[in-house]
Amino acid sequence: MLFVGCGGAVRRGRDFSEDVLRSWGWLPAAGDEERAVAEDVLLMVSELVTNACLHAPGGPRELRLRWDGLRLRVEVSDGSPELPTLRPAGSGRPGGHGLRVVHTLAGAWGSTPEDGGKQVWLEVPSPLTGRY
Repeated sequence: MLFVGCGGAVRRGRDFSEDVLRSWGWLPAAGDEERAVAEDVLLMVSELVTNACLHAPGGPRELRLRWDGLRLRVEVSDGSPELPTLRPAGSGRPGGHGLRVVHTLAGAWGSTPEDGGKQVWLEVPSPLTGRY
């Protein structure tokens, strides 16, 4: 999915991701564990798109989801070359917790330079392993 600016970007990213998860059979979820994984993915997509809106000029460029049957990879690219850093949790400070959410929920996450900006990615194990 390509983005143009940040207006409604988080909603569009979540809607796009939900549609993709439905097309892959992740939704509607068969059980509580599968539902929790799908909801976590949608939350993490929201966090990555929000971070791109807040910290990258022009906001997110593109959202990509890839599933190989064993793991899902979510990638959000933006125009800022500054790589994200996980900051210590500060109680009483508003904001700044998005990457902590991703760090907690994703099996792995990171970032790589890309086309004058960067790509921030996360991976989660598939809740459908063996059932796709």
